Amino acid sequence: VQLQASGGGLVQAGGSLRLSCAASGDTFSSNIMGWFRQAPGKEREFVAAISWSGGITYYADSVKGRFTISRDNAKNTVYLQMNSLKPEDTAVYYCAVRPPSRASYYYMNLKEYHYWGQGTLVTVSS
Repeated sequence: VQLQASGGGLVQAGGSLRLSCAASGDTFSSNIMGWFRQAPGKEREFVAAISWSGGITYYADSVKGRFTISRDNAKNTVYLQMNSLKPEDTAVYYCAVRPPSRASYYYMNLKEYHYWGQGTLVTVSS
Protein backbone atom coordinates (compact mmCIF):
# COMPACT_ATOMS: atom_id res chain seq x y z
CA VAL A 1 0.00 0.00 0.00
CA GLN A 2 1.26 3.45 -0.91
CA LEU A 3 -0.21 6.81 -0.03
CA GLN A 4 1.28 9.81 -1.79
CA ALA A 5 0.38 13.18 -0.31
CA SER A 6 0.95 16.41 -2.21
CA GLY A 7 -0.17 20.01 -2.40
CA GLY A 8 1.56 21.51 0.59
CA GLY A 9 3.43 24.78 0.46
CA LEU A 10 3.81 28.27 1.83
CA VAL A 11 0.71 30.46 2.00
CA GLN A 12 -0.22 33.67 3.76
CA ALA A 13 -2.78 33.73 6.51
CA GLY A 14 -6.26 33.81 5.03
CA GLY A 15 -5.17 31.92 1.97
CA SER A 16 -6.12 28.49 0.67
CA LEU A 17 -4.47 25.23 -0.28
CA ARG A 18 -5.76 21.89 -1.51
CA LEU A 19 -3.99 18.75 -0.44
CA SER A 20 -4.28 15.50 -2.36
CA CYS A 21 -3.50 11.95 -1.35
CA ALA A 22 -3.35 9.25 -4.00
CA ALA A 23 -3.63 5.67 -2.79
CA SER A 24 -2.42 2.54 -4.51
CA GLY A 25 -2.28 -1.12 -3.59
CA ASP A 26 -4.67 -3.06 -1.39
CA THR A 27 -6.17 -0.19 0.58
CA PHE A 28 -9.17 -2.13 1.90
CA SER A 29 -12.58 -2.36 0.37
CA SER A 30 -14.86 0.56 1.29
CA ASN A 31 -12.11 2.16 3.32
CA ILE A 32 -12.06 5.23 5.50
CA MET A 33 -9.47 7.86 4.71
CA GLY A 34 -8.26 10.55 7.02
CA TRP A 35 -6.00 13.54 7.32
CA PHE A 36 -3.85 14.21 10.35
CA ARG A 37 -1.25 16.85 11.07
CA GLN A 38 1.77 17.30 13.24
CA ALA A 39 3.09 20.71 14.18
CA PRO A 40 6.68 21.18 15.38
CA GLY A 41 7.05 19.95 18.94
CA LYS A 42 3.50 18.63 19.09
CA GLU A 43 1.82 15.29 18.77
CA ARG A 44 0.10 14.20 15.60
CA GLU A 45 -3.57 15.13 15.68
CA PHE A 46 -6.76 14.37 13.80
CA VAL A 47 -7.91 16.83 11.15
CA ALA A 48 -10.63 15.20 9.06
CA ALA A 49 -11.88 11.83 7.86
CA ILE A 50 -14.32 10.53 5.28
CA SER A 51 -16.18 7.33 4.60
CA TRP A 52 -16.01 5.42 1.34
CA SER A 53 -19.24 6.90 0.04
CA GLY A 54 -18.35 10.37 1.21
CA GLY A 55 -21.58 10.49 3.14
CA ILE A 56 -19.88 10.52 6.52
CA THR A 57 -17.27 13.10 7.42
CA TYR A 58 -15.67 14.20 10.66
CA TYR A 59 -13.64 17.28 11.42
CA ALA A 60 -11.56 18.52 14.29
CA ASP A 61 -13.19 21.49 15.98
CA SER A 62 -10.21 23.64 15.06
CA VAL A 63 -10.86 23.27 11.32
CA LYS A 64 -14.65 23.03 11.10
CA GLY A 65 -16.06 25.52 8.65
CA ARG A 66 -12.65 26.12 7.07
CA PHE A 67 -11.54 22.70 5.79
CA THR A 68 -13.43 20.28 3.57
CA ILE A 69 -12.52 16.66 2.98
CA SER A 70 -13.65 14.88 -0.17
CA ARG A 71 -12.69 11.88 -2.25
CA ASP A 72 -12.75 10.54 -5.78
CA ASN A 73 -12.85 6.76 -5.61
CA ALA A 74 -12.32 6.40 -9.34
CA LYS A 75 -8.94 8.05 -8.81
CA ASN A 76 -8.30 6.49 -5.40
CA THR A 77 -7.66 9.99 -4.14
CA VAL A 78 -8.73 11.96 -1.09
CA TYR A 79 -8.56 15.74 -0.92
CA LEU A 80 -8.40 18.33 1.82
CA GLN A 81 -9.49 21.81 0.80
CA MET A 82 -8.13 24.26 3.33
CA ASN A 83 -9.51 27.80 3.38
CA SER A 84 -9.00 30.75 5.70
CA LEU A 85 -5.69 29.30 6.78
CA LYS A 86 -4.15 30.44 10.04
CA PRO A 87 -0.55 30.34 11.25
CA GLU A 88 -1.60 27.66 13.74
CA ASP A 89 -2.45 25.40 10.80
CA THR A 90 1.26 25.14 10.05
CA ALA A 91 2.19 21.47 10.21
CA VAL A 92 3.11 18.39 8.24
CA TYR A 93 -0.14 16.91 6.96
CA TYR A 94 -0.46 13.15 6.66
CA CYS A 95 -3.09 11.05 4.96
CA ALA A 96 -3.98 7.61 6.22
CA VAL A 97 -6.33 4.71 5.44
CA ARG A 98 -8.15 2.12 7.51
CA PRO A 99 -10.88 -0.50 7.01
CA PRO A 100 -14.52 0.59 7.17
CA SER A 101 -16.26 1.15 10.48
CA ARG A 102 -19.36 2.83 11.77
CA ALA A 103 -18.06 4.24 15.01
CA SER A 104 -16.68 7.77 14.99
CA TYR A 105 -13.88 6.62 17.29
CA TYR A 106 -12.30 4.75 14.41
CA TYR A 107 -12.45 7.75 12.12
CA MET A 108 -10.70 10.10 14.51
CA ASN A 109 -8.17 7.95 16.33
CA LEU A 110 -4.80 7.87 14.58
CA LYS A 111 -3.90 4.57 16.24
CA GLU A 112 -6.73 2.92 14.31
CA TYR A 113 -5.28 3.72 10.90
CA HIS A 114 -3.27 1.06 9.15
CA TYR A 115 -1.30 2.83 6.44
CA TRP A 116 0.18 6.30 6.25
CA GLY A 117 1.53 8.61 3.60
CA GLN A 118 4.83 10.44 3.87
CA GLY A 119 3.36 13.83 4.72
CA THR A 120 3.31 17.21 3.03
CA LEU A 121 4.37 20.44 4.73
CA VAL A 122 1.96 23.34 5.03
CA THR A 123 3.38 26.63 6.25
CA VAL A 124 1.07 29.55 6.93
CA SER A 125 2.75 32.91 7.40
CA SER A 126 1.20 35.73 9.41
